Amino acid sequence: MTQATPPQKALPSPLSCLTGSLLAGTMSIAMYTMTIKIATTFAAHPMTQKTTMAINIASALKTLVVGATALGTGIFGIISIGLIGLALQVAFSKKQSQ
Repeated sequence: MTQATPPQKALPSPLSCLTGSLLAGTMSIAMYTMTIKIATTFAAHPMTQKTTMAINIASALKTLVVGATALGTGIFGIISIGLIGLALQVAFSKKQSQ
């Protein structure tokens, strides 16, 4: 039995990497502003309930919402930085191969 080698994929162009990085950076900035607005809204409107269970559930949900948006902010920021690094790597590897 012979093993088939997988086909070699072409590297993306630096322009497409930078375009993706710009899009991911824009999403990261948008998620950051959304996180700040959500957190300030939650801080400005405290719970009016008196029961402990309602306060605990509301606190957990607030933490979950702010944490999810902060996680999205971080992930899109890391993707943006990684795509910039990939664009640099592809640009310099094409120069070296020529």
